[in-house]
Formats: sequence, structure tokens, C-alpha cells
Amino acid sequence: MDAVEEIKSRLSIEDVVGQYVELKRAGRNWKGLSPFSSERTPSFMVSPEKQIWHDFSSGKGGNMFSFVMEMEGLDFKGALELLARKAGIDLDQYRTSHRGPSGKEKERLYDAVELAAKFYQVHFSKSQAALEYVFKKRRFTKTTALEWRLGYSPNNGAALYTFLKKKGFSDAEIKDAGLSSQRYSGASDMFRGRLMIPLQDAQGRIIGFTARLLEDNPEAPKYINTPQTMLYDKSRHVFGLHLAKDALRKCKYAVIAEGNLDVISSHQAGVRQVVATAGTALTEQQLKALSRFTGDIRLSFDADKAGLNATERAIPIASKVGVSLSIITIPSGKDPDELIKQDAHKWQEIIEKPQYALDWLTDRYKKQLDITSAQGKREFSDVILNVVRGLSDQVEQEHYIASVAETIGVSREALLSKLKDPTPGPRLKTKKVANGPLDKASIEMVKTENHLLALALAHLKLRDMLDPVKTQMVAEPQAAQLLEFLHAHPDFAGDAAQATPLRPLADYVKMLSLLFEELYEGLELTELRYEATRLQAHLIEQYVKLQKQRIARELHTADEARIAQLLGAVKKFDNLLKQHQGGA
Repeated sequence: MDAVEEIKSRLSIEDVVGQYVELKRAGRNWKGLSPFSSERTPSFMVSPEKQIWHDFSSGKGGNMFSFVMEMEGLDFKGALELLARKAGIDLDQYRTSHRGPSGKEKERLYDAVELAAKFYQVHFSKSQAALEYVFKKRRFTKTTALEWRLGYSPNNGAALYTFLKKKGFSDAEIKDAGLSSQRYSGASDMFRGRLMIPLQDAQGRIIGFTARLLEDNPEAPKYINTPQTMLYDKSRHVFGLHLAKDALRKCKYAVIAEGNLDVISSHQAGVRQVVATAGTALTEQQLKALSRFTGDIRLSFDADKAGLNATERAIPIASKVGVSLSIITIPSGKDPDELIKQDAHKWQEIIEKPQYALDWLTDRYKKQLDITSAQGKREFSDVILNVVRGLSDQVEQEHYIASVAETIGVSREALLSKLKDPTPGPRLKTKKVANGPLDKASIEMVKTENHLLALALAHLKLRDMLDPVKTQMVAEPQAAQLLEFLHAHPDFAGDAAQATPLRPLADYVKMLSLLFEELYEGLELTELRYEATRLQAHLIEQYVKLQKQRIARELHTADEARIAQLLGAVKKFDNLLKQHQGGA
């Protein structure tokens, strides 16, 4: 038995899901309110028999691993590790190679940083300087200090090191956890005389610390972080994600602030869809972590040169990951913490009115450069085209080429020539991610295709309803694979979950089976055919609508030959729609 099957044998899906959703028995299944939408009537189903969940409001579904991935923003490996801990399973026994650190080694480091956090919390309660800084200067409440587990590192050399040694930790473990450093006199504490802000992963486990000086000292850095360790990776960590997850799902956007204390201040004010990165160096891994919750990312960086440069670097990365990046501008150059202290409602208003990142960048450089001069035009086109070069969407590239050409009064051809020149900067590889939150139209499309496939899979006499539906018309890869199989095997009538070609889709097939049982079981074939006809027409209508929207965007920047091609495509889509409008 492999690790996945062992976990499934030890954990029941209703217990795993029940830790996130309040479930009530509904016949053979369990029912609850969707965690992905604000519904009043429960439409979220869990089938213990099939070990499957399905959310009728969003069209999402799968097994316990996919549910944990959705709720915790994890990849499969992360969900596997989390569920293995819940099941009391040591994943080391299933690993064929032990080149990396073992699970037991990592657990020792987790234990060390957890004990360190408790140690710092105790000393925080005894430090007058730390208490005054947190409660008077920062105006944090006791509830906030406890929620974020704020602490204080005593300034006497090796207090934490000595404490951890007494608890049985070795010198190597304390160092590997990023809690000690080697000095002339021997091992001593990494952090001394500082406010300690624990860094926690998406599940709330402490992985390191940010340490802030309580008094400004020009000879010492204001902030220092845990160095790279087995637990903490600066390029992957998103500060505050463990407490922001629910708000990200509900608000459907994320705000990235520059400082950890800005995040804490925003959460205290009730604006909890806010996280931070270590400085302004936003990475692909961090955007991917956030993209599991929302595709709308809003930056609130300082409006200085570092913030400007960070935005330039972030735009192509966001395009590569497939998220929409926009900028929040705070008036009077304040940081979020200052604005929140002054007017928390104003902070909420500002983050709801962001400006698309490349438009913001263009406006900033228009103000900084003299775009009426030859030098200004060159510098302006250099910086904007360097960012445009990294965009993965050709239509978006065309839009900004036309915009820059109009702004500085040069020809499109000159800018296209400059864009193709590799010398201004590297061209990023383009890659779209398939996962991540869907927009409203895509959710509707997923629900429609799932319902149609559920009917066709359950009834051979409805299989013909799939004939006009092509794989490019469906949004989900699993739906496309199943559709392709049913096109190739229209008379297939066996157990789809057991069919060899469909084994990778076993959970998806079970989900469709659950969907059919809940919505359609017991209906007459005539009623089922009417519903399948309606769904078929609706799916084709949705597909045509999306394609025509895409064509409309491209028409703005297309040349004469391309316009003719696009108009021909529109005619074909209109004909396709006319053929199947009768079922709508």
C-alpha cells in the first residue's frame, strides 16, 4: 500500500472535511454550506462511500487531498504531508531515496522553533520596552499580540541557546533551525534584544522569525530574518497567509504589503486579506501560493525607487503565473500602518480601487521623464517595453505597444522592432498555470460541462448529446480527457472509475456519479434528455461568447489581413450558435 492509500485507510473524508465545514447527515451523504461561496442553502456534498466531495455552487470537487489543497492553498506534496501528520504516518518509510532531510529531522526543527516562540512570548511579558513598543507605539491589542504570537529575545547572549540545550536539542539542531550563531566566545543566540515576530507557514506552523530593533540604532539593521533553513525559504514564504486564507476566498483578492507590522495592523483593523513578502522582492513561488486562493493580486509597496523597481520585476512574473497584478496608491506617501492608525476605513476604500500595474508604471514614468525629448522617449520606451517583453499574452503586448507608440508619438513598427531586440532585457518564458481560482464565467462553464458529462456518463441513450461538444469547448482538463474518451468509446457502459484509460480520472468520475445521484437519479429519460439538450446548448453558447470576447480584444490591434481572419471566425461561431440555440 502506498502513502496515499494508507492515509485514505486511516482518515475518513467526512472527518477531514468536517474540520473546515460544518456537515450534517443527508441520507448516505453529508451536506454543508460551501466554503467557496457565500450561500445560504447548503450545496456542498461529501460521499463517505465514494470518498469524494463536490461543491455544487462552484463546480469544484475531488478527494480529501484536493479538498485540503483548496482550503490550505497547498500543492499535492504539502497536502500529503499535512494529512500524513493527521493520520500519524511517517512518510519516510514510503520514500525510495533519502538524499534530502528526513521527516524526523524536520520535526525536530519544528519543535525547536515552536519552543523558541514560547520562550520569546514569556520574555515579552517581562520586557517593559517590548510591551510599550507593541501596546503604546504600535497600538496593538493584547488579542493581536497573542494571535500573532509576538515575543521578545532577551539581550544577554545565549539565553535561548541555553534553554534549548536543557530541552535536549543539539548544537546542530539549534543552528539548523536558524536560532543560534557562532561567535568567538562560542554559540550564542541569533536574535538579541529585539521584538520577535514569528514567521508561520500556510498551516500556522512556525518556521522562523523576523526580529525588529526596539530603538533605532544606525549601526544595526532595523530588521533581521531567520537565515535560509530546512524550514524557512525567504523566496517561498508569504507572511500572514495562515490567518488571511478565509478572507482571501471571501474577498477574492489579496493585498501584499511591504512590512510584517503593516499586515498585523491591517488584520487588527478587520482588513484580513493582507499578507507580506520579505521586502519587495516578489517571487514566482509566492505568487503561485497566493494564486491558489485568488487571481487578483494588489501591491501596496512604498512609492520609492525600490517599490518602482519591484513593480517592474513583478509584472512579467505575474503574467507568467497567470494572475492580475494591480497597485494600491496611498495618499501623502504614508505606509499602511500610518494610514490605518489615522483612518482604517480609508485603508479599506483605497485597496478596493487599485490601478492595473502596467498602467500605474506607465503613469509613474510619464511624470518622471521628459517624453517630449528624444532621450526621454528612448528611456520611456526602454523601461516599458522591457516589461511588455515579459508579458505572456500577445493581445496585452499589442495593446501596450500601441499605447506607448501613441504616448511618445512614434510608429508601432519602430516599437515592434525594438521589442524584438533582445538587448534591453531577457525575455521570460511564457507559461500559463491551469490551476488557481476561476472567474464567474469559468465557474459557470465548469458547472455546465460537469452536469452534461454526468448525464452522458450515466445514460448510454444520452451519449449522442456530446457529439457537437469538442474538447476545446470545456474548461477543465479532466472534463476534456473524459470527453475525448467518450467520443472514442460512445458505447462504453462499464464502471468508468475502473476503466484502464480512465484510472487517472477515477475521482473525477466518482464526483460526476455523486452529482448525478443528487440531482438526476429517479428522473424519466425524457426529462433527462430535455436537461441534457439545455446543457449542451448552454455550454456551446458560453464557449462562443468567450471566443467572441477574445476576438473583440484582438481586433483593436490587428492588421487588415488578421481582421479578415477574425471576422471569418466570428461568422463560424455565429453559425455554430444558431445550430444549437433550440435547446437553450
